[in-house]
Amino acid sequence: MQEEAAESSMTMKMDLNAILEQMETGEQDSALAALQTYNKEMNQCFTFSKEEEQDREHLGELVLRFLNRELQPSCQLACLETVRILSRDKDCLTPFISHSAMSTLSHYAGIAVAGTATTAHSHTVEGQVEDEGGEAADISGEVVKEASHPSENADQEVIVEGLKSICNILLHNERGQVVAADLQLIKGVAERLKQCHDPTWNHEVRFFDLRLTFLLTALRVDTRAQLAQELHGISLLGNQLDATLGLCWPDTLETARAGLEGVPPEELPPLSRQQTELAMEILKILFNITFDTTRRKVDEEEAADYRHLGAILRHCLMSHADGEERTDEFHSHTVNLLSNLPLPCLDVLLMPKVQQGSIEYMGVNMDAVNMLLEFMEKKLDRGHKLKETLLPSLNLLTESARIHRETRKFLRSKVLPPLRDVKNRPEVGNALRNKLVRLMTHIDTDVKDCAAEFLFVLCKESVPRFIKYTGYGNAAGLLAARGLLRGGRDPGIYSEDEDSETEEYREAKAHINPITGVVEEEQPNPMEGMTEEQKEIEAMKLVNMFDKLSRNNVIQPMQLSMDGKMREMTPKDLHKLAHNPLFQPEEPANSDSENEA
Repeated sequence: MQEEAAESSMTMKMDLNAILEQMETGEQDSALAALQTYNKEMNQCFTFSKEEEQDREHLGELVLRFLNRELQPSCQLACLETVRILSRDKDCLTPFISHSAMSTLSHYAGIAVAGTATTAHSHTVEGQVEDEGGEAADISGEVVKEASHPSENADQEVIVEGLKSICNILLHNERGQVVAADLQLIKGVAERLKQCHDPTWNHEVRFFDLRLTFLLTALRVDTRAQLAQELHGISLLGNQLDATLGLCWPDTLETARAGLEGVPPEELPPLSRQQTELAMEILKILFNITFDTTRRKVDEEEAADYRHLGAILRHCLMSHADGEERTDEFHSHTVNLLSNLPLPCLDVLLMPKVQQGSIEYMGVNMDAVNMLLEFMEKKLDRGHKLKETLLPSLNLLTESARIHRETRKFLRSKVLPPLRDVKNRPEVGNALRNKLVRLMTHIDTDVKDCAAEFLFVLCKESVPRFIKYTGYGNAAGLLAARGLLRGGRDPGIYSEDEDSETEEYREAKAHINPITGVVEEEQPNPMEGMTEEQKEIEAMKLVNMFDKLSRNNVIQPMQLSMDGKMREMTPKDLHKLAHNPLFQPEEPANSDSENEA
């Protein structure tokens, strides 16, 4: 076997040497035949031997020399296919990461920008296009319109190979990312994205234009900002998503599938695989460029763009792809992006008129909110990577409920219906409330806090109501963090409505243990029959035990301070507490900085 492997390696080595010899002749026909043979053999190769690194780099240099000449289309394609294969090897990218090489590839991809090309490659090569994965930069320049016009780049296979090559380069090489930024590739690809309604461009060109844009915005913060602001990325990509999904607008901020107006969402045909692929790339790019939106104020023009985008995202949420797995992935990207939208713009989820088959609550169409709730519960039930899969939808529902009264009331009717079961603990059972209460003691702090926050908001941040539905023990973490262990309510803008109590709850209310949230059998009093002196002796034993454990750093005794937060207790505090159970320790000067329980 070793001999066969060595022989195979030697054959490949000899083949590569033969290819190099053919390339060095400079003849197109010889080079074309050699490269076609190499590309066929290496098309599915993604791992490369260290021994041939120098030969592969030399081949890359020779191919680039050919690409800077006038070539017949078949030779252009073969050269770019070779670049695409060679660029998979992250250790052999030296020939492709110079400004001149990247400029050549950008011309072939049809997204070159005038004023950024190097002198050696400043001429426009007919039929050339840019590779996959280029990046934007600060150099000013106008997009070469001719480079991206379909009549001058008729061979779209060439364009695609160029785009794939640039994507590989950017994915594997930081220097390539910098050069792509210098060459302002984001401007070139944005120019072609504007042609979203032009039927000339095939699916592969559109897909790799978007994949390149995704890499540019994911890898460089400056490119991300440039696309969002200078190139009006929200509007640009919103139009791209609109065109991809084939939407029409029967009313303000209300979408429908063109040709299928009036058809209920559940009866719409699934999106095609190509539509879903393009849409998910667009959603990922939009996520990149809106990442900080919720943390800053937006002006009226931006808000209009975001609400327009929100209406399209609502359509995405109500649409299905070809297969459950693909639909789940599509909805995940949609929810992630919705979480980035400014909170006031989320009212577009409630905009559509109530129609036959719609879920109505308080006169409002709740189809989208109900879909989000079902999506969240599906992720919760799977229990896989909850932080990554559950939190986006749970956070989105929390913020929507906080800002929209109708949304909160609808979610509360679904998650926290009037309480009837007072015999089982809040965390026991298969209702959505039970599942969320279980999360409140999850090992992951982010998951625990997010679940508690959602339920707290549904309770209008009322401590008694929160404890009623979750039990004091489960609620203690959030209440301690907010300084609400003494009760009360967090400040918030909530409508006044009554907390409906069922007959079952009203009858059992006096017997419910607030810690567990359920009715428990009465337990015998362990101090029954003791004299006051005996009780004091038992109390001192307990204090001494706490003091010993505290000194050995096994536990840290805490006490509820007057501000509702927990603070550390000293041995002196413990001694005083044994003699006076109502003793309140003095507040330290820096009590605000004390650790919370």
